[in-house]
Parts: sequence; C-alpha cells; structure tokens
Amino acid sequence: MKKDNKRVVYWLLTGCILIFIMVIVGGITRLTHSGLSISNYKLISGTIPPMNEVEWQEAFDLYKQYPEYQKLNNHFDLEDFKDIYFWEWLHRVLGRLIGIVFIIPFLYFLVTKQLTKRTTKKAIILLFMGGFQGFLGWYMVKSGLVDRPDVSHYRLAAHLTTAFLTFAYTFWVALDLIFPHRKEINTSFRNLVRFGLVILIIQIIYGAFVAGLDAGWIHNHWPMMSEGKFMHETVYIEQNPLYKNFIEGKSGVQFVHRILAYIVVIMIVLIWRKSKQLILSKYQVIGVAALLIMVSIQFLLGVFTILLQVPVWLGVAHQVGAFLLLSAMVFTLHRFSK
Repeated sequence: MKKDNKRVVYWLLTGCILIFIMVIVGGITRLTHSGLSISNYKLISGTIPPMNEVEWQEAFDLYKQYPEYQKLNNHFDLEDFKDIYFWEWLHRVLGRLIGIVFIIPFLYFLVTKQLTKRTTKKAIILLFMGGFQGFLGWYMVKSGLVDRPDVSHYRLAAHLTTAFLTFAYTFWVALDLIFPHRKEINTSFRNLVRFGLVILIIQIIYGAFVAGLDAGWIHNHWPMMSEGKFMHETVYIEQNPLYKNFIEGKSGVQFVHRILAYIVVIMIVLIWRKSKQLILSKYQVIGVAALLIMVSIQFLLGVFTILLQVPVWLGVAHQVGAFLLLSAMVFTLHRFSK
C-alpha cells in the first residue's frame, strides 16, 4: 500500500477538526467559569458523568470543598452545579477522544507500514504535543484548587497556546502530504510571513492573559481605553515593578492585547501589499486573501467583544476567529516554504 496516502491525510485533518471543536468547548468552559467544577482527575472512570442523584450530590459535595465554591459560588444549588459541570466534562471527554483518534490510527498506520520515516517522526512529535497539552490542562486546573478561586492566567495561556500550536503542526504535517511538491520561493517574503506568525502567536498568548484575568470586563470602550471598572473597584496601573502591569495587571494586559491587534493587522496588510509584487500560484493567492479577510473579521470581533463586555457567544467567536486566522497564516507560510 502506498505510504502517506489519503487515509493518513484524512486522519490528520480529522485531528485538526477535533482540536478546533476542543478549542470552542474550552472557550465556553472558560467564559462560563466552568473549569473548576470537576476537581479530581480520573482518566478512565472520569469519562462517565454522575448517573443518579446520589452521584451528583457526591460530586457537588466535593466541589464545595474548594475555593471557587467557598469564595464565589456558595449560592449555587445542585442545578447550577450541573450546568458548569457539563462543559468541563465535555471538554475532558473531547481531550480523551482526541488522544484515541491520534494514537489508534497511528499504531495502525505504523503496523501496516503506511507512513514514511519522515511522517512517522512528525506523528511522534504530535503525540508528545497532545500528551503535554493534557498535562497542562491538569496543571492549570490544579492552580485553582489551593487558595484562589481561579486558575493561573500563565497556566491558562500555556494550555491554550499549546492547543493552538498542536493544531498548527498537525495542519502543517497534513499540508506536507497534500502538497508534496512546491515551487521556488521568495525567501524574504517567506521570512515576512514567519515574522507575522510569531507576532500572531504572541497575540494569542495575550488573548489568553486577557481571558485568564477577566480583563475583557474593563475598559469597554474603543478606540480609547476608558477608566476601568472591575468588581466595583477602579483599576489603575499600580504594580511594582512596572513591567508586571503588562503581564499581570488587567489594564496593562488589555492595553498590550489592543496594541498587538493593530500590529497584527499592519503585518498582514504588509504581507498582502508585498505579495502584489510577486508572481503567485493559485494557493498562494488563496492564502494571502484568507489572511486579509480573517484579520479583518477578527479585529471587528475583538472590538465588539470589548464594547459588549464579553458575552459568551462573542467571546467564543473571537477565539474561533483567532483559530481561523492562525490556520490562514500556517497555510500561507506553507505555500511560501520549501
């Protein structure tokens, strides 16, 4: 049987779709503050949710032992708990499903010798990235079970960014198989796209910082940042040393996220303008056009997310926009790479 065949491509693209769904559910989980509803980790038995009232009450009683209930949600009844439990449970089940979808077909393709050595090495890297992503999820949740009713925004950013990077690499490997032959490339233009990708990843990290600190709830004006209000307290730049305001302060983090949004737009417009000076293939044209369209949509989603104070549906749409923009950037870079 031919190696690196269509079945392998479908397997990789299925993984991309599942990671995409995982990111959506993860966004809903974060925006509904559901992530700390399941405080224990059971790899196998945790796949099955509580099946009767006794089991539900046991899960609720366990939740009551941790800071989120004691400091924020002590008004919750069992029905409220069930609502937040669902999203975290679905998020974890999807994680297990992705693991199965990657591991079992990989072993099958390996045994039946349908993978080249090059693709086998890439697949092993993907499996490692997936396992590391699962570990970061557990590590993130753990940070909210000690003395604070929320997860560390650093760990949240690591968890989310690793999910995006795992998708990006999976997509790249699939593109390697879909497009085995590439035309001669313009090195300086390729490097420009590479730089754009780096800026976009930094912006994704800061988007996670904003989510982790609930920084979208303040400064809900555009284009200027109004006086920030959060939990009925005025938000000021007040941390020492000063740089901590831009990685731990709500106002500072939102400020950096806004500035990076303008930089990402400028970078992609520059990529589009530079591409006009080149003779492009069909897919290179598609990639650059997709970048321009997606950055425009994503910028508007970001503005309305701030103006409307982060409704769940719009917050999720903004996260999906980041995912699709990253997809367009990866596709474009691949079309201009050796």
